[in-house]
Amino acid sequence: TGTISSLQRQMEIQESELRKIRSEKELLQKHLREREVQLQAVSDKFCTLTEEQRQEEIVVMMEEENRNLHQVVTEQESQLAEQGKLISELQGIINQLRAEVVNTRLQFLEQKQVQKEIQSQVDALQHKELQTRVALEQITCKFERYRNKIIQATFNVEGSQDPMGELTDNEVLEAMQKIINERAEFQQMLRSKGSK
Repeated sequence: TGTISSLQRQMEIQESELRKIRSEKELLQKHLREREVQLQAVSDKFCTLTEEQRQEEIVVMMEEENRNLHQVVTEQESQLAEQGKLISELQGIINQLRAEVVNTRLQFLEQKQVQKEIQSQVDALQHKELQTRVALEQITCKFERYRNKIIQATFNVEGSQDPMGELTDNEVLEAMQKIINERAEFQQMLRSKGSK
């Protein structure tokens, strides 16, 4: 947004300079028209002189005025050419600034779309996390029930002692392994005696 505002300010400055140059061009054209009016006034003045004086004065004045007008026209043409060149440059800068504004807006919209997609992914991940937490809680409950059943089965065996305090998972596994080993030994002993 800051870049767009900066580009728009630059564009406004360039357009202001362009208006100023056009105003100067109009002022030069106005001066040229004034010179033409002065020339017309001189021409009217000579109409009151005698024919011979009139012709001489007209020739002298016209030559001088032609020189002046030619110089003015040359200067104005030079200034107009420079202004035309500057106007073209300014117009090019304005077009470039407008293109940059459009590109900046497009980038802003793209970033906004990317941000929206990322937010959607974040929402999906949060939903997935919630589902995972629920599933984990369910599994934890099942595991605790299963663990309690194992503890009951292990320590309800005849000859086993009740545990002192809370058991760790390793202690439960060791107790189960001990019972399994004892039963395996007992079965082996029975087989060796020929019993089924």
